[in-house]
Amino acid sequence: MSLLDAEAVDRGLAALDGWERDGDAIVRRLRFADFRAAIDFVGRVADLADAADHHPDLFNSYRRVEVRLTSHDAGGITRRDLDLAERIDGVVGEGAEPA
Repeated sequence: MSLLDAEAVDRGLAALDGWERDGDAIVRRLRFADFRAAIDFVGRVADLADAADHHPDLFNSYRRVEVRLTSHDAGGITRRDLDLAERIDGVVGEGAEPA
């Protein structure tokens, strides 16, 4: 899959909820009601990632989660990252807020 240029990444991010560009990745940081809610979200993301065969970097600290998407094999952001970000937005759930 080929890298997206900066304009294509910006257009893709504009259609997503709370994602931002961070170098050669897109990132979303969330805060949940408690640790269990955060871990449940990580599990939902893991299911989506396995189904897409595209695995994000996930960081969890108590009730905070950071999701970082990049296409390592392409060396940056591709359509796969934006597509998975959109699917992840669909499983964030109630009560999550930007961190």
